[in-house]
Amino acid sequence: MSSKRKKAIVHTLLFLVALEIVAISINFFYAPINVAAGGATGIAILLNAAFGFDRSLTVLAVNILSIFLAMIFLDRSTVKKIVFGSFALPILMRITPSFQIIDDELLAVMIGGIVFATGIAFIYRLDASSGGTTVPPLILKKYFNINTAYSLLVIDMIVTFFNIFVSGTNAFFLAAFSLMITSIVMRRIEIGLDLKQQVTIMSNDHIDEIKERLMSDEQNLTIMNVRGGYTDNNRDMLMVMVDSQSYRQLLNDVREIDEKAFVVTTNVTEVHGGML
Repeated sequence: MSSKRKKAIVHTLLFLVALEIVAISINFFYAPINVAAGGATGIAILLNAAFGFDRSLTVLAVNILSIFLAMIFLDRSTVKKIVFGSFALPILMRITPSFQIIDDELLAVMIGGIVFATGIAFIYRLDASSGGTTVPPLILKKYFNINTAYSLLVIDMIVTFFNIFVSGTNAFFLAAFSLMITSIVMRRIEIGLDLKQQVTIMSNDHIDEIKERLMSDEQNLTIMNVRGGYTDNNRDMLMVMVDSQSYRQLLNDVREIDEKAFVVTTNVTEVHGGML
């Protein structure tokens, strides 16, 4: 078996795992308490609660409609990207058991939001899609240059709003709260869990001492020659990349040498490559 084929199989398996995580979030947390937090799955929960429609069949119907819209308005590569997930998700929802495992509704939507966000974030990481309500924002982006994140949020909020008529205001607020949790968790997963800080340091009189301290601590250190805008003097500026656990100690070391040192810190989500 070629390496390319092996990679495709692994990608498909990971995609199925991510979709199953989404199915679990719906069948175990949202659907048993009739809370619809947006998307095709939210539409399915609403129609199931209101009319008894099968959730998996509703998701399938919405996804098939999205495929047709993509075929009409979007390119072939996008259609290929959404077809597999569009059919796989409702199948997984159908074969995955559905029952309430948490009695507390607030706790259910909190955990459900985390589980759902994890599945969706992994799908995005795989550059895949489960179709559904993610397609209309792509169309709006292509023809009207509307940001996909904003249009998708509007769609999710519309679906969420209908909780009021189906399950009451309590379900609406729970769904809205779940959307917030999902957004935060997805953002955290997308940017990475291991955040780092990029720290730049300047000192009028003690830059060499600070440099020696950082070198003795085996910090990854970059030295840049800069010119002050006010003094017009050339001086060295140090740039250090540290993890969250080492950040506070770095500041303490710098302040111990020069309390007036100019320090600027920026959060960094990813770091690649080695030392120069």
